[in-house]
Amino acid sequence: MLRESHPLRTFLAIDERPAFVEFVRSPMGRLLLFAVATGLLLPAWLVGAKDFPTASLLGVLAAAAYAHLPKHRPPILFLSTWSIALISLPLSLITCGSLMGVMIFSWMSIQFVRKHRDHFYARRPVITLLGTTIVLSLISYFSPIGQTHEVMWTFLLVFKGYLWFLAFAIVDQRSRHTSPDIVQMGVQLPFWGSSNVPYGKGAAFLRSHWSKTPDELLVTQIKGLKLLAWSLALYFLQFILIRLCTDRLDIPSVDHAVDALLDNRPYPVITGWSSIIFETTIAALSLAAGSHKIIGIARLAGFRLPRNMCRPLQSRTLAEFWNRYYFYFKELMVDFFYIPTFMKMLRNQPRFRLFFATFMAAGIGNAIFHFIRDIQVIKTLGPVGAIESFTSYIFYCLVLATGIGISQLRAKAGFKPSPTTIGRVYSFLVVWSFVVCIHIFGNETRSHTLSERLFFMASLFGAN
Repeated sequence: MLRESHPLRTFLAIDERPAFVEFVRSPMGRLLLFAVATGLLLPAWLVGAKDFPTASLLGVLAAAAYAHLPKHRPPILFLSTWSIALISLPLSLITCGSLMGVMIFSWMSIQFVRKHRDHFYARRPVITLLGTTIVLSLISYFSPIGQTHEVMWTFLLVFKGYLWFLAFAIVDQRSRHTSPDIVQMGVQLPFWGSSNVPYGKGAAFLRSHWSKTPDELLVTQIKGLKLLAWSLALYFLQFILIRLCTDRLDIPSVDHAVDALLDNRPYPVITGWSSIIFETTIAALSLAAGSHKIIGIARLAGFRLPRNMCRPLQSRTLAEFWNRYYFYFKELMVDFFYIPTFMKMLRNQPRFRLFFATFMAAGIGNAIFHFIRDIQVIKTLGPVGAIESFTSYIFYCLVLATGIGISQLRAKAGFKPSPTTIGRVYSFLVVWSFVVCIHIFGNETRSHTLSERLFFMASLFGAN
């Protein structure tokens, strides 16, 4: 039922209009829906999407086939996922061989843990996979320069993109009703796209979010189309802001502002603050636009997946922001770091238990995830140099985790933000001031040390 109190939402709620849903039910309506979805991808690339939309275009085609050919869904899922993975990699014998090696390793892992559920790998998949990745990186780093050296690094760089997908697949083997192997393999970085963070988690999560009726499927697909349109709008907004702030207002990047300060030619304080506000805004827009595109394609296939970013500007507390800003990363941290910590440690200290579990997820887990994501830095800087270059991000994780943990404890103690307009404005300023300030340390360029970033932060508050 349309909500009369929200005219804009009523206008955009085409998925709630019976006449439109009935039109999409027809062959012409389905064809038009997917034609519009395809047409939204090229403009997005032209105004800001980082990747050429070949993979996304193929993803839309795969989504159409998956949604409307129910008897052939498992092979469509498997073939489209690994075909798109193949064309997304640099074309060479080494990369193709590495992708094949990752596929075989993933399948063998699923088979092994299904038969040996009490094995350490089955009970502690994250520890096993992280340890394997670290060991492989060290062996690759210390191996003699040559063909073997390059093959090992190429395999490692491909494998790290599948690590968390494989972890979800291994956990899924514990359930009573597991998906067939072809489906388990088909959701290893599925055709709708993802980052190193699994958008849609594993097969169990996807099963629970499948559209169960024809009407539900149509509504989900329309919502996917709307999300693709919203993604394009955000890409346009990002494009306009970049042109306005860099070309017109000449706002420097945070790295340039830090460089200028270190060279004893600092920008005015207002320019320094503008640089981090601008970068924080662009980072949020980029994440929202890219993740909306991915979830939009998944919805076209019929999966009722939650949005990755949902109205973060409405966050009243840091804990709420953590839930709204990057949903699937938060879910990853909760499943593999928060829950194991909360269930097994500090049971006699409920408040500290909550804080510690949050700290393990938003702090330690966050740092581990990003270090593994950038594991290739070991190749150029070495193990020690890679860790040293990562200290700023570690500091960012610790501050973020502490802030979220305190926010959760305050909520547990009964604190509620004021519902008044002034209260909402105050909550917005507190949350986003925190987010903007720690962005200086969450900048992942590794261009500056922690002390240099602290020096820059101090300068923004007038310290010499």
